[in-house]
Amino acid sequence: MRRLLTATLIAIMTGTLLNACSSNGDNENKGDAQGSPSGSAASATAGASASEGTGTGAYPIQTDKTLSYWAEMNGNIVGTKAALDEVPFFQDWQKKTGVKLKFTSPPAGQAQQTLNIMLASGELPDMIEYDFLNGYPGGPEKAINDGYILKLNDLIDKDAPNLKKYLQEHPDIDKMIKTDQGSYYAFPFIRGDEYLQIYQGPIIRKDWLDELGLPIPETIDDWTATLRAFKEKKGATAALTFNSKPRFFNDGGNGAFIGAFGVNRGFYQEDGQIKFGPAESGYKDYLKLFQQWYKEGLLDKNIATADSKAVDSNWASGQTGASIGNAGGGIGKWQPLVAAQDPKAELVAAPYPVLNKGDTPKFGQRDNPYSSGGMVAVTTKTKDPDLAVKLLDYGYSDEGRMFFNFGTEGVSYNMVDGYPKYTDLLMKNPDKLAPAQAISLYTRGSYNGPFVQDKRYAEQYFALQTQRDAIDVWKKTDQAKYALPPLTPTPEESSEFATIMNDINTLVDEMTLKIILGDESVDSFDSYVAKMKSLNLDRAIEIETAALKRYNSR
Repeated sequence: MRRLLTATLIAIMTGTLLNACSSNGDNENKGDAQGSPSGSAASATAGASASEGTGTGAYPIQTDKTLSYWAEMNGNIVGTKAALDEVPFFQDWQKKTGVKLKFTSPPAGQAQQTLNIMLASGELPDMIEYDFLNGYPGGPEKAINDGYILKLNDLIDKDAPNLKKYLQEHPDIDKMIKTDQGSYYAFPFIRGDEYLQIYQGPIIRKDWLDELGLPIPETIDDWTATLRAFKEKKGATAALTFNSKPRFFNDGGNGAFIGAFGVNRGFYQEDGQIKFGPAESGYKDYLKLFQQWYKEGLLDKNIATADSKAVDSNWASGQTGASIGNAGGGIGKWQPLVAAQDPKAELVAAPYPVLNKGDTPKFGQRDNPYSSGGMVAVTTKTKDPDLAVKLLDYGYSDEGRMFFNFGTEGVSYNMVDGYPKYTDLLMKNPDKLAPAQAISLYTRGSYNGPFVQDKRYAEQYFALQTQRDAIDVWKKTDQAKYALPPLTPTPEESSEFATIMNDINTLVDEMTLKIILGDESVDSFDSYVAKMKSLNLDRAIEIETAALKRYNSR
């Protein structure tokens, strides 16, 4: 037991380090109903047979067995239901597949700690819904080698014809969802449409722009003029604000404003090399700009500590005219806040800023088609791995895609001229639940899971035309050219990388705050880069480079 507890503590500590540096900025919106737009399920029809192309017999499967399933509750469900077995979607999933499930969930915000303790105890459920790519020390291949989850290659080949067929038809996604050793380790959440990979960017008050005779800003100079006008003529004390949790300018790491100077907050590839944005000269230019904006009072004076509630408050009080947010969780949340204060208020998307008018932004938010959240692994303790795999394969069948995205026909959606239209139960809920909450009760279209997500979910979830237009504005970047795919360093590399980047990210956060707030000169940037080098930044880049080389060889 002492060894188990020691292993648990090590896992928790290592996992914390890994989480601190594993994101390259392409996963900002996990669990957010709006950032999950992710993957259109071809043109599935409600009448498709669940057994079509399966070769495993029709759903529901004839079995009297019960499987156990561990998963965190989605934030939109918390508060409406006490447990997953009370959620209509999970009840209907069992009916449609014929497999009875016993659900357990960790306390809110404690998934990683609870999982580590569960793994150390050896008392595992049949299936675990968890991000083994970013949340398990050493990655999924180590989770397989440690004897916790199954390598699924043979099982998928035998019992998951729907997923197998999808991966054969989409080799680019097939490449993403396995390790360098070729191991399939979980049933993936797949974003199957570009429209669903993009959900975040700059947001601005268009009514203020119209009143002041200003265009939607495109260049950094445009933004400087606009923010000055907001401050001087609209009395905005926080003309530009944004969420700085868990780290400063958190939602800008994808490239908003920073990207105008040719860098982002993490690693990216350019001209055959991997680079770390905060160590490049463009980051110094970004720091210089933001130091100037802060000194002029164009940034929220509390920008260093602003969290999502503070940002909401700034919008609601009319102190803010621009920010960075999601189409749903930003425009969708902030529009009613500003409209309550001014009925003429209108929030719209602005393009990612550039230095020269007409340039295409280098960076922007854009998720990979494979998003590591929502994956489901089959454990080594499963009573019946074949049955678990058949259950999980349902989400990739035609019928399963419809069910995961839209729920049950006649209850949560109706087919209208061949289009699955959400009912008033979801969009105008009689119990006054917000659409995001109601959709999450009857479908998984609004968040991730083991299925292919459908664009038609997002077309309805984005109730405002300004939300739908935002996606088209934000997608016009070169992000795909520079973004890194989901890499899987070796277990040894993962541990070393986590240690290095924990120290470097702490240093970058310190540098960023001190320079922008004016506590240090921009000229101190070069000494910080030297410190990054002394903390083995070059070795971290070597690890990422090796992982990318292996990925490209898959």
